[in-house]
Amino acid sequence: MERIINQVIFINHNETKLINVAAYARVSVDKETMHHSLMAQIDYYKHLIEDNPKWKLVDIYVDEGITGTTESRDSFQRMIDDAMSGNIDLIITKSITRFARNTVTLLETVRKLKENNIDVYFEEQNIHTISKDGELLLTILASYAQEESRSVSENMKWRVKKNFEEGLSWGTHLYGYKYKNNQYEIIPEEARVVKKIFDLYLEGNGVQAICKILEAEGIKTRNNIFFSKSTIRGMLSNEYYTGDKILQKTYCKDFISKRTLINNGELTKYYVEDSHEGIISKEDFNKVQEMLKSKKESINWKVTKPLILPFSGMLECGCCGKHYSRKTTPYKHVWLCRTNNEKGIKACNSKQVPEEILFEVTNKILDTTSFDEKLFKKKIEKIIVKNDNILTYVFKEGTSKDIKWENKSRRLSWTPEKKALARQKTLEQHKLRRANNGKGNSN
Repeated sequence: MERIINQVIFINHNETKLINVAAYARVSVDKETMHHSLMAQIDYYKHLIEDNPKWKLVDIYVDEGITGTTESRDSFQRMIDDAMSGNIDLIITKSITRFARNTVTLLETVRKLKENNIDVYFEEQNIHTISKDGELLLTILASYAQEESRSVSENMKWRVKKNFEEGLSWGTHLYGYKYKNNQYEIIPEEARVVKKIFDLYLEGNGVQAICKILEAEGIKTRNNIFFSKSTIRGMLSNEYYTGDKILQKTYCKDFISKRTLINNGELTKYYVEDSHEGIISKEDFNKVQEMLKSKKESINWKVTKPLILPFSGMLECGCCGKHYSRKTTPYKHVWLCRTNNEKGIKACNSKQVPEEILFEVTNKILDTTSFDEKLFKKKIEKIIVKNDNILTYVFKEGTSKDIKWENKSRRLSWTPEKKALARQKTLEQHKLRRANNGKGNSN
């Protein structure tokens, strides 16, 4: 039996076999209006596919608030993986620009799918990639879309630069203020929190201590979440709170990657004095900057090669869902939940895991004698750390495996290196005591 869909002929030798169809939807800006647009797309594709008796809906893959020029679209990548696994016969999407604006990426993806007899249909252009002229049309239209993206990017850069030259801000979201008629106006209740943060720091409280104080008082950000250390640091170093502002602190690298980089002199910066009403006095702000600088300089920074940490981003807390981070103790490295580390056991009753245990257990799971990072990253999706010393290894193929680990006794974990370190520390303590005793006798 032959079926014609938009000028493409599908030959179905088994009339009972349905065509597995998926749809891809995306909006590039994470705003409420765009969210409604995305919901409309999802509803449209759901009915389009389910109303066709010859089609079977596999899934509607959605990326929200992500640009088509990036490679980090999780749902898009999952859709391609599902298609290559043989679960999808046809992908429907609104247009080429929804799929990708980079011509090379678009054609590489389409060719890979076409080699496996997977068709992509672009509704707006009425193109089936599996058709005879599909690739030629795609090349022409994708090149046009890429140049259109370049033009939009250049126009946007011109508008941003023009705003900066006139002393106007581009980013308008700032806690403590609302942006109205190209001007920042103070929000009194938020301004009191900003003042409190600066006062607490001037009193000698660290960033983490400030976070705990605000959380204890139930004070949250505009997004109804508790203040993080990075948010507090950013606020303490933001000159906007004095009524001044520096424009073009960052810039977009290019219209393809859309990476935002810190402006270290590549582009002109604009300093605007007394552009709006300040919340913090310039005197207090300068004191805070000196304290931040002093604290940074007091840390003994060592220039070393970047540490290779294969477990970074791989460990997930089974209690609160946060990632684990590495912590160095005098004698070993351990991994612990960030919530537990920053907010204590009351916030998350999770357990730390010695790094040596992670290596040993991973070797058992992968059946290797020594740790192989490439194999580990290839096979393992993540590791969920649960209570009762349980580690759940989630494989990229979709399966998982639990394994129980045991704490090593102090004697067994007392390696020659640790013994040497302890001896050195003891000798230093003895020398210090003798020196102090000598000073006492001389008096």
